[in-house]
Amino acid sequence: MSSRRAEVTRNTKETQITVAVNLDGHGTSRLNTGLPFLEHMLDQVARHGLIDITLEAKGDLHIDAHHTVEDIGITLGQAIAKAAGEKKGIRRYGHAYVPLDEALSRVVIDFSGRPGLEYHVDFPRARVGEFDVDLVHEFFQGFCNHALVTLHIDCLRGKNAHHNAETIFKAFGRALRMALEIDAREANSIPSTKGSL
Repeated sequence: MSSRRAEVTRNTKETQITVAVNLDGHGTSRLNTGLPFLEHMLDQVARHGLIDITLEAKGDLHIDAHHTVEDIGITLGQAIAKAAGEKKGIRRYGHAYVPLDEALSRVVIDFSGRPGLEYHVDFPRARVGEFDVDLVHEFFQGFCNHALVTLHIDCLRGKNAHHNAETIFKAFGRALRMALEIDAREANSIPSTKGSL
């Protein structure tokens, strides 16, 4: 199997971001974004997805975190899509339920080639520390649009905003791991009756 690695750089007037991923990694991360809570969440994605992620981001945080979080989602999506290549041999679909104390989330992903997000999350408060929880949606919207995946995210219950977010990102990592895993029975084929994704 060829190496499933990629690096993507995005430079705009609002952000400068470089992301490198290894889809067949060990779940390690090196993150420098200026957003500690987002780094905590992305570390969960790496660890539970067994994807190595290196991410350097500088953004207009003096305004707010919106542009930085959205553009990190965009760039990570581009890097994962690039690393997956033509998607030969992947399982394509992945899903996970993850609990954390009272919180429970479900994430289902399809590397369909069609971007689509169904996001059903109610946070009990607007911020976790300094992090605006509205930006969780912006991250996943950016990811979907540029990874070209269909993604369903449901926080089924939870009273603690930190727990809600953490279960979402952990389940996302687990779903990615399942979907991007090579299926030994179909290692040389594209998982679609169309022959391409």
